[in-house]
Amino acid sequence: MKTSDLHARMRGERDSKALLDQARQYAFEYIDAIEQRAVFPDEKAIENLGRFDEPLPEHWQSGAGTLELLNAYGAPATVAQTGGRYFGFVNGGVVPTALAARWMADAWDQNPALYVISPVVGKLEQVCDNWLRDLLELPHGTVAGYVSGSSTATLCGLAAARYELLRRLDWDVNARGLFGAPPIRVIVSEQAHSSVFKALALLGLGKDRIERVPADRQGRIVASRIPVLDGRCLLILQAGNVNTGAFDAFEEICDPAKKNDAWAHVDGAFGLWVKASPARKALAQGVELADSWSVDGHKTLNTPYDCGIVLCRQRDSLTAAMQASGAYIQYSEHRDGMMHVPEMSRRARAVDLWATLRYLGRNGVAELIDGMCERAAQFAERLAARRFRILNAVVFNQVLVAADTPEQTREILANIQASGVCWCGGTQWDNKPAIRISVSSWATTSEDVDRSVDAFVEARS
Repeated sequence: MKTSDLHARMRGERDSKALLDQARQYAFEYIDAIEQRAVFPDEKAIENLGRFDEPLPEHWQSGAGTLELLNAYGAPATVAQTGGRYFGFVNGGVVPTALAARWMADAWDQNPALYVISPVVGKLEQVCDNWLRDLLELPHGTVAGYVSGSSTATLCGLAAARYELLRRLDWDVNARGLFGAPPIRVIVSEQAHSSVFKALALLGLGKDRIERVPADRQGRIVASRIPVLDGRCLLILQAGNVNTGAFDAFEEICDPAKKNDAWAHVDGAFGLWVKASPARKALAQGVELADSWSVDGHKTLNTPYDCGIVLCRQRDSLTAAMQASGAYIQYSEHRDGMMHVPEMSRRARAVDLWATLRYLGRNGVAELIDGMCERAAQFAERLAARRFRILNAVVFNQVLVAADTPEQTREILANIQASGVCWCGGTQWDNKPAIRISVSSWATTSEDVDRSVDAFVEARS
């Protein structure tokens, strides 16, 4: 096809909206069937993914045919995590208003690198900054960066810490690198999430040089075992242990860290949102004393994927760590998003984050978080009544479950994952297998929990 013919075809498809109408129809069908769909695709659906194995076409293909193929063989092989019975990996559901806003933003196709590229996204990012500070009760002046997930947000927060700690030691890491730099001490819980260790490795801070602090039976860092801190120390804490949901003792730990000029970063991927719940915010008392935080919107807040947020008390530390220069870059007096994140080009995540926060409001976010916690407590209570062992104190949205023996626990997990009724992940706790239930969707009802508990009982038999 000639370039002019291709141009005419795409212009016609854009103007007719037929492909968008087709996609909307498929999306509506998917949403309508989500509660009846098996939570995990069956073997036939997985086998049919082979239909995508084809050589790259030499010539243009039908747009309608492309969507048909995606719907016929892609949709059946999805995991129904937007329904009410998916409890794996702390994957959240999606707030309908946010999904609709995401569709609009996709049509806009904005790049929020600079205000001059997208004034509307620059504005919405600034509004989200203000709302997040307010909702999470963080210090005045805290700035946010909008990235793909909390793994990248953690990387950004630790990069800001590295820059600032070395700057105080009269070392410009941006100019001079790490060769010959004064050593930084990294103190972290033995129960820290794997993304923390990945970020430290990427930043050249080295896994073998980390000082690991023991954790208690719930996975909280033992405050009394934290070494004496000073201005060379990067301390990494956790708001929501990935297995138990437990929170570190921030007030006890962060206050002396601050007085000794150490940098404290909090990995709050799903747990930092507890600050939005008046009934549960005491779990994170003192978290505002830290210097940086990482959190996901697409976990317990239920924004669409992807939405990670780095928050930093000192704007200059974050912007210096994320610095970029070039004669073509046109900074402004407004918010230029690329100053707070590693990327220049990226998705306009702030649109659906803004839509989620505006739709829910303060009380709605609290209700969302409290509802997940209540369903998690219901899970624990009803599984315990059916003679399953609950391994953690259920304080947030995580439930750790085991059967009488490790072998039985593994078998039950395999049967649950194959059932299609619900889906949970596995983990190791006290060096033994456990089943990890993460209640992370607004769509999960009391009836979903009861049905899932019945699935546990059947899986055992």
